[in-house]
Amino acid sequence: MTRFPSIKPVLHVQSRTTLIPRYKVLLHNDDTNSMDHVVNALMKVFKFKGEECRRIMLEAHRNGVGLCVVELFEQAELHRDQLQAFSLLASIEPE
Repeated sequence: MTRFPSIKPVLHVQSRTTLIPRYKVLLHNDDTNSMDHVVNALMKVFKFKGEECRRIMLEAHRNGVGLCVVELFEQAELHRDQLQAFSLLASIEPE
């Protein structure tokens, strides 16, 4: 019986994780729109429940800016544009 030497291959694996950048959609306070209008717009754009929309609206009202959501760039752009279509001040910035 012939015996073969055991050979163990040496593997050098480099793993690199690339994270896709995410963006914050920010609602800015303004003196033009009513609180009800802001809440209704948030409900239509994000499909959030009323409580969450009121929280975002109040955060923007009290602090000058409220965080709506953090998401991929293209979706953040779309949501910003939709908020602006409701005459709201909105912006996006990297997370």
